[in-house]
Amino acid sequence: MVKTALVTGITGQDGSYLAEQLLAGGYEVHGIVRRSSNTVRRRLDHLTSDPSLYNSRLFLHYADLDDVTTIRRLMARVRPDEVYHLAGQSHVGASFEIPESTCEFTAMGTLRLLEILRDCDPMPKFLHVSSSEVFGEPDSQPQHELTPFRPVTPYGAAKAFATDMVRVYRESFGLFACNAICFNHESPRRGESFVTRKITQGAARIKLERQGNLTLGNIDSRRDWGFAPDYVDGFRRMLQMEHACDLVLATGRYHTVTDWLDVAFGHVGLNWKDFVQQDTKFMRKADPTKLIGDASKAKQKIAWQPQTSFDEMVVAMVNADLREV
Repeated sequence: MVKTALVTGITGQDGSYLAEQLLAGGYEVHGIVRRSSNTVRRRLDHLTSDPSLYNSRLFLHYADLDDVTTIRRLMARVRPDEVYHLAGQSHVGASFEIPESTCEFTAMGTLRLLEILRDCDPMPKFLHVSSSEVFGEPDSQPQHELTPFRPVTPYGAAKAFATDMVRVYRESFGLFACNAICFNHESPRRGESFVTRKITQGAARIKLERQGNLTLGNIDSRRDWGFAPDYVDGFRRMLQMEHACDLVLATGRYHTVTDWLDVAFGHVGLNWKDFVQQDTKFMRKADPTKLIGDASKAKQKIAWQPQTSFDEMVVAMVNADLREV
């Protein structure tokens, strides 16, 4: 029997990889697209241009996360076996400028979905993609599923609310509801406003003489960075568990922004110190410095661990940007 999945945020980095993996697994996939979304969806073009997939096993539906009636009707019509909730305002830095809309879509959007799912019969399995930003400035390292939440950004606070609500609905209403608490993960499909993509795109453009220099904020920032397709594989595995639970997905290794610069510019034969300058306007008001994940429970529960090294990820992104610019 063909399984049906509903994906919010399907046009984003993770959503596009998830759509690919679900379709490859034989699923029928329905994606929710914001009404204000750009009609040019480059991350999905290779799927929507395939007549054997689009409107056959892949379907896109317009709805906003605050449009409860439309989503409820869609849920009743599609009757998904699995719901993957990836949508929301996902730019941490931007959340300081738009905290209300960040909380509206990231926090309340998740709660509205949970309320809709609570009324479904049968209730589909549900996965919410959470973030390491919920940990903020933790007292201990590495962070795991029982590490207390101490967010220091509006985005982190919104994700902490959503993550707790998923747990509450699992424990109180019996939903098969999971949180994938993801540490940073990147790919060639990462948005151009993120520092990681700025670096790989900058290295490519400078190499091809399309750009003269690259301006960044704090180059000493460090994170636990992994490869997006590896993490998306973890999402799918989580909804195949016998019992729902929350899992941290992380590499367990620190890297700095300068590590990105070393690998990206080194790959194209340049010294980044000749081209990179810093500007305080790109500095975050609060920048967590101790975030590194412990994914040992994910390894035990779903046999998950990262398959792509840091250097492989950065090189793949630079190569993709060399082809595009």
